[in-house]
Amino acid sequence: MNDLADKYRFFRALRPFSFGVALTTCLIGITAAWQEQLLIPFNAVLVVIGGLLLQAGVNLINDYADLESISAGPDGRVARARILRNFRTGLGCFLLATPLGLYLVADRSLALLWLFLIGLAGALGYTLRPVNYKARGLAVVLVFWLMGVLMVAGSYVAAGGALSPAILAQSVPISLLVSLLLLSNELRDYESDRAQGLGTLTVRIGYRPARLIYLLLLAGALVSVLALWISGLIAPPWPLLLVLPFAWRPLRFLDRPAAQRKPLTPATGQLVMVFGLLFCLTLR
Repeated sequence: MNDLADKYRFFRALRPFSFGVALTTCLIGITAAWQEQLLIPFNAVLVVIGGLLLQAGVNLINDYADLESISAGPDGRVARARILRNFRTGLGCFLLATPLGLYLVADRSLALLWLFLIGLAGALGYTLRPVNYKARGLAVVLVFWLMGVLMVAGSYVAAGGALSPAILAQSVPISLLVSLLLLSNELRDYESDRAQGLGTLTVRIGYRPARLIYLLLLAGALVSVLALWISGLIAPPWPLLLVLPFAWRPLRFLDRPAAQRKPLTPATGQLVMVFGLLFCLTLR
């Protein structure tokens, strides 16, 4: 199978390593509501299911903008067909999540509707014109808000809480790591994205500056945890010491050639997953 068509295989487009993002951001919001004795268990189940559907949908529509850069020919036709199939499946995931979201809005708060609409607009704008912020180099910034802050805050409210500055602050570390995961994907695909003329942040600024941003995001997540602890918003974060080996693993791939850099994104995904689960233990 040629490399171009292989890039858009369903399983690769689904990006299962990123499901830890939806799971952990939802669990942080749910755990915060539980710690405050506000949790509605049924809503919590719907939040997790809906979050995973949204993550799958975002992943599957992610490559739609690549259609314009794919040339004609047998390889191109296969790639285009796969992109369109993945895109339709991604829209199906959004449709499946819609009734779950509407139930949560009706049960909890109309404010949730605005969070859901902003999130949906952001997901569709990821690759669809005229927004297409992936091609504008804005994906790393916007996923911080859309798949990080909004997911944590929305999960918290849907599971029984009320929107507050505390939950927004508690969402910062995992949101930085969500951006880290997206950036790892750009770093992994830097050479192929540049060859296709894709305007990701890494292609626009170059590999070395993007690598520096990766390190700064990782450091920022650790610093924000310490700030939350000092502010009394989380318990002593000793459980997060277990994250350090998972943080070291992706760093080993940053300076490798393109062919040896593929494990960077799955390793970063593992980091996000482990961090998110252990971060739940620090909430109070």
